[in-house]
Amino acid sequence: QVQLVESGGGLVQTGGSLRLSCAASGTIFRINVMAWYRQASGKQRELVATMTSGGSTDYADSAKGRFTISGDNAKNTVYLQMNSLEPEDTAVYYCNARLQTKIMVPPRDVWGQGTQVTVSS
Repeated sequence: QVQLVESGGGLVQTGGSLRLSCAASGTIFRINVMAWYRQASGKQRELVATMTSGGSTDYADSAKGRFTISGDNAKNTVYLQMNSLEPEDTAVYYCNARLQTKIMVPPRDVWGQGTQVTVSS
């Protein structure tokens, strides 16, 4: 079994910062991509940022210039540093990993339980 455990959410004022963490544990052969998604109340889940095992990153337009994704391959951990937060960033943030549990087994997606981020105006 593979688990993703997120932490670091909370309540912050407009303009503040938060750092989310996501640690993957269990039987893992290789993590190909780790990503952060978010889902605001009444809206669809949307991609925020991705990071490949090689270190390549990509961001949603709403995150560019404010959020930074980084990772520690040795710890199977990914982070999301969020600066200049706005009320529109309020959402449940989910960690996602596309990974293989064994060699020759196709990659599959694993999700964390989510962590609430609330930005007050």
